Amino acid sequence: DNLKYLLGFAVGGLLGDVFLHLLPETYQQMADSGEEGGLGRVGVAVLTGILTFLVLEKVLEMSNPETNEEAREKENKKIVGYLNLFANCTDNLLHGLAVGTSFLSSFRLGVTTTAAILLHEIPHEFGDFAILLKSGFDRWEAAKAQIATALVGLFGALLALAFESSNDLETLLMYILPFTAGGFLNIALVSLVPELMQEKRPGPALGQFLCLIGGIVAMSLLTMI
Repeated sequence: DNLKYLLGFAVGGLLGDVFLHLLPETYQQMADSGEEGGLGRVGVAVLTGILTFLVLEKVLEMSNPETNEEAREKENKKIVGYLNLFANCTDNLLHGLAVGTSFLSSFRLGVTTTAAILLHEIPHEFGDFAILLKSGFDRWEAAKAQIATALVGLFGALLALAFESSNDLETLLMYILPFTAGGFLNIALVSLVPELMQEKRPGPALGQFLCLIGGIVAMSLLTMI
């Protein structure tokens, strides 16, 4: 039951991240670039993210060579965790790009951007940890996996330094941001919400819903920083 409350918070965090952070940032990037026809491309990128994660999950399930039904079900359960780690890698890549470009502008801006991203990651990491535990990872495996995805942020910062112009970076962000949003939507609504919908008791169901709202509120508060 406690894990389901954390899963509710994770769903709220993912939805809040998509609708209060990733998509608004995408539209802001598009408005700043003045690109015509960008709205359609944003929609296509979101759909591509959703469908990519759907196909990946199905392919990984079908390609599992395990013949023992119980062991196969246990391994397939981890797929959601792996997909969440993949989505986190793209999200951390974006954060690294943001940190790198802000330090290129000024040291002060770089420090404030880094602090804002670290605050943004706190509720996100709680949710991710719950998703990994639900997927069959033990606590140590989940911690190691999250540390590994965090290293992708460092790669993103180095990649930002390699770009000669901010225009190239803005074009890249306009595709990665909505793709990541699509991946998070798939994980939240396809993989996690059905698990929460299985709860038939009114009290725990209400508690899980409140945790979901709490996740959205947490991400909403962080957008104000």
